[in-house]
Amino acid sequence: MIAKRPWWAEARADAHPFQRARRRRGIRLMEDRKSRVFRNGPIDALLVLFSITQFAVTIWLAAVDPTGLWPMVGSFALVAFMLTYSVIIVSHLFSHQPWFVSSRHNAVMSLINSANIAQSVQAYRLTHVRNHHRYNNDRKGEDGTTRDVTSTFRYSRDDGHAPLWRYLFFSLAESVRELLGTFAALRRGCRVGADETLLQELATRNPERRRAELRQIQADRLAHLGLLALLAVLSWQWLLICYLPAIAVAFTLVNVQNYYRHYGAHPESRYANSVSHYGRLYNWLTFNDGYHQEHHLRPTTHWSQLPRVAERYGASFREDGHVVSPVPAVAGFLDIRREGLPSAAERTPGDPEAC
Repeated sequence: MIAKRPWWAEARADAHPFQRARRRRGIRLMEDRKSRVFRNGPIDALLVLFSITQFAVTIWLAAVDPTGLWPMVGSFALVAFMLTYSVIIVSHLFSHQPWFVSSRHNAVMSLINSANIAQSVQAYRLTHVRNHHRYNNDRKGEDGTTRDVTSTFRYSRDDGHAPLWRYLFFSLAESVRELLGTFAALRRGCRVGADETLLQELATRNPERRRAELRQIQADRLAHLGLLALLAVLSWQWLLICYLPAIAVAFTLVNVQNYYRHYGAHPESRYANSVSHYGRLYNWLTFNDGYHQEHHLRPTTHWSQLPRVAERYGASFREDGHVVSPVPAVAGFLDIRREGLPSAAERTPGDPEAC
């Protein structure tokens, strides 16, 4: 028995060959569009699912307004976890590799993720991709500061790593300043102001793309503030007692993560400027987040391909003294054997770091 051809494959017998060819091209184009919703494949739908789930769960928690000690503690812990995971994993991956082919879909996803992480994802993308990945946790220069605004050397009193507590304090203070700045930007519709020099410098010079990037930051900020307003309407008590403290805890954990992703690494070496963790369970749960040296070496590589980067450059990593942690970066303080880079005053003339 001959199977009946689908409707879209039927062609009139008397159709002109050019018409049949054009129809076939149209069919292929339609099929390609259906299969090309995701830029790097449908596996990224898991990240989309987490983003939407976090957004919905946050609103639901405010709506049910849990009362009692343990429900409040559980609500706080869940929100802090979702925020931390979203910054470290979900929005981080999105900032490097937007998930959709459609720019409109990516713009909407940026709004959702911005609401989820209490900051503009587009602004995060500019500072992370165009600043952090350009300067790679650099040391202080002759001007007494670092070019990487998140460098672990930035808040030190010498030219070594800043102590963890000092790094966390100043980093959290900077996050609070940015949050207050978002509220202050309401008077200009949350547009990026002329005084926001870092974002102005990092935005692309192409006029059309620059406008699009700055408009996305504006929209992201409005989405973030819109969620805060909604949560306040649903339960201002839950907002103050659970949500805002969860943001502070999440930002602190994110800074712990960033600190131990680079503590002890060598910023001068492109093969050893970051710390990796190869635990299978952690990388399975976090979309290969542990492959951080690999990510810094090839930041545009999709997360699913990072193990291949590790295989390809393994010899170069070992030769340059790449640091491998036995624990994930967020628990890097448990890696008691790891040593930070010495400051200039602590280096000896024969120390390679002095060269």
